[in-house]
Amino acid sequence: MANGEGSADQVIETRGLKQVTDSGAIESMQDGMLAANAEQVGQYRAADEAKRGKMFGFFVGQAMKVSKGKANPGQVNQLLKSKLEGEAPAASRDTTPGMPGV
Repeated sequence: MANGEGSADQVIETRGLKQVTDSGAIESMQDGMLAANAEQVGQYRAADEAKRGKMFGFFVGQAMKVSKGKANPGQVNQLLKSKLEGEAPAASRDTTPGMPGV
């Protein structure tokens, strides 16, 4: 790069700018954030559809705060929507015979 810091990949790595795309890591961050905001989760689930949009934005903001802005926003939205609607994302459902789904 022009400043002699190395390639773009090296700069991203040394400055910790790499985006988190690991669904498991994002889900783990979200689980902690949702547990810390249990009252708001209850309010979201009790609210009518018209009010949920703004409330959903709160959760996205909290998730991005927890990830320090590094989580993939598309994945954050998809996983949060699933969690707030009370559904487990397909990737995290346990399909082991005899084991309850997550």
